[in-house]
Amino acid sequence: MTYAIEVRNVYREFKPPGGIVRSGRPVRAVDGVTFSLPAGDVLGVVGESGCGKSTLARLIMGLLPPTSGEILVDGRSLTGMDRRERARLIQPVFQDPFSSLNPRHRIRDIVGLPLASQGDIPKARQVDRVMEMLARVGISSEMAERMPGQLSGGQRQRVAIARALVLHPRIVVCDEPTSALDVSVQAQILNLLTELRRELGLTYLFISHNLAVVEHIATEVAVMYLGRIVEQAPAQDLFRTPAHPYTKALLSSVLTPDPALGIPDVGLGDAYPDPTNVPPGCRFHPRCPSAFAECAATMPDNIRKDGRLVECLLATTS
Repeated sequence: MTYAIEVRNVYREFKPPGGIVRSGRPVRAVDGVTFSLPAGDVLGVVGESGCGKSTLARLIMGLLPPTSGEILVDGRSLTGMDRRERARLIQPVFQDPFSSLNPRHRIRDIVGLPLASQGDIPKARQVDRVMEMLARVGISSEMAERMPGQLSGGQRQRVAIARALVLHPRIVVCDEPTSALDVSVQAQILNLLTELRRELGLTYLFISHNLAVVEHIATEVAVMYLGRIVEQAPAQDLFRTPAHPYTKALLSSVLTPDPALGIPDVGLGDAYPDPTNVPPGCRFHPRCPSAFAECAATMPDNIRKDGRLVECLLATTS
């Protein structure tokens, strides 16, 4: 099998400055993450704010170096690539289309910037590829002459997608690409991303808080908690039969359209995980409704079974 991305036991620590108020203890935003993403698939990464999703995305894009571990893209180590080579392989689509586009540049110039930065593509070819990609995402030649402020949010995100794809990368890292958009526009952008993946043979790393969005677009889902992947499975399996208590809690937290049901109680309590003070044993045990005594002392292994990964002591006893 050909893997577009291989992440091998990757750690990323941040060391805050010490002082009277701050402890100065290092924070492991990504803590021993390992996974392989086959070419053409979509890995959805979900979890609460602060679980390490965006840090993992920045590591894969080469914007941050790992503290330890290795990341391979298209079979090559990310560490050995220069900036231009990484850009040809991996491109991002960011969360907010209102801040990710330069407000002083025309749309055609924004989309053409990655081509110009390569330094070896003739100007005429750059223009052709820009207009071709804008047309593919539904932006007309007339809109290409406009400034970002003259476009709607959905149109701006289409421009951001065109900019990401103009170099014909193999991998696109989507960090909350629809969260700033209206619900109806979200569906349009998701359908566009699905269509482009099929037509261009793209591989997506898709980060989102919205479980419905992930269920719609992902082929595989990884659930992160305090820097670790605690469950990973094919999307249909994970949403149908979640195995980790945290995954079950996330799925239970989804609001329903029936106001009579109120806000769901997911059983996690009021305590929020503190990445500067990771508990011993299973890091989820202080909030876990299924925890037992051993959970507070023993760090669970990654159990791989039937095509899925679960990091939970319950998985070893079932």
